[in-house]
Amino acid sequence: MPRAAAARRYAKALFSLALEENRLSEMREELAKLGELLAGNAELRAVLFRPLHPVAERRAVLRAVSEALGSSLLLRNFLSFLLDQRRFVDWLEIHKEYGRLADAAAGLTQARVTSATPLSPAQRERVQRALERKSGGRVQLALEVDATLVGGVVAQLGDLVYDGSLRTQLRQLRASLARG
Repeated sequence: MPRAAAARRYAKALFSLALEENRLSEMREELAKLGELLAGNAELRAVLFRPLHPVAERRAVLRAVSEALGSSLLLRNFLSFLLDQRRFVDWLEIHKEYGRLADAAAGLTQARVTSATPLSPAQRERVQRALERKSGGRVQLALEVDATLVGGVVAQLGDLVYDGSLRTQLRQLRASLARG
């Protein structure tokens, strides 16, 4: 099974279990804590992600880490299951997919907005309102700056891309002039 598809299946399973226990946000916080720890500790990642270490050793390390973080029994069991299924390597994708599922359940859509210069608070508000009208729900913006856009904004909302950049408008004008 391809890694992305497997990550989605495992994230959906964890999401369903957390939903049954009415612990969606708590589980998200637990996953975030573990994610921060893994991101900041190369040695821990090496032990957990590499099959060079015996499963029993990785399970013991994972148990100690889970206890130190105060992880719920649900998360501990889930992580142990990932180890057993040799899917701990999909951790990052599972974590991201769980976040996406939790956002969708809360009616929140993530949008990535790239602009040529940093947006002012008023511009940010205008872009957010426009994207919320398009999506029909709440939108959380992730802002980026890319000077190669020259001007304007490119917004990605799910699979849709709204390109209002000056770079694209100039490219379209050049193509139009070339066609005659």
